[in-house]
Amino acid sequence: MNKILVWDLPVRLGHWTLAASFAIAWLTAESESWRNVHVAAGYVFAATIVFRLAWGLVGTRYARFSSFVRGPRAVLTYLGSLFTSRPQHWVGHNPAGGWAILALLGLGLVTAVSGIGAYNDFGGELFEELHEGAASAALALVGVHLAGVLVGSLAHRENLVRAMLTGHKNGAPVAAIRRQAWLAAGLQAAWITLGAMYLKQLVG
Repeated sequence: MNKILVWDLPVRLGHWTLAASFAIAWLTAESESWRNVHVAAGYVFAATIVFRLAWGLVGTRYARFSSFVRGPRAVLTYLGSLFTSRPQHWVGHNPAGGWAILALLGLGLVTAVSGIGAYNDFGGELFEELHEGAASAALALVGVHLAGVLVGSLAHRENLVRAMLTGHKNGAPVAAIRRQAWLAAGLQAAWITLGAMYLKQLVG
């Protein structure tokens, strides 16, 4: 198989922005002196999730949820194939990875909304506990995701971290996407920046 373009620029930019903003928010969560940094990272995180949800509907082939969200049987079949000499290879996200993405986006959205609520004194301790619980669950799922990336990289002899940096994976030339979606990436960057600023003004 050849190296083909699979992940467009918005997918890669969104992936690493989510990772960085979540890491910054987590590391600054317990510090009063870094509270503004924590809140700013949370707004960036929230705006990035909103864009990724939209891009999952209208984005390029492998960015769309319809390309990687599969039923339980497909997930179990894929996981079982990892213990064989010829594991299933998916050009885009594999079925197990697709479920992990949905779970991460869902938990991320709960974390962001409850965090905004707690920051603005909505819901009292309920939002604070929900925020901490969702963030902890998301962190645990990130650990599972990283383990899955490691297993997938070894099983398919393919560096999946590098693929999310360059956008290229193993596949037949006919399976490649045709564009990096530069315009969408520019709109994404503007949305993340302006959306986060507007969200902060809107809710305080």
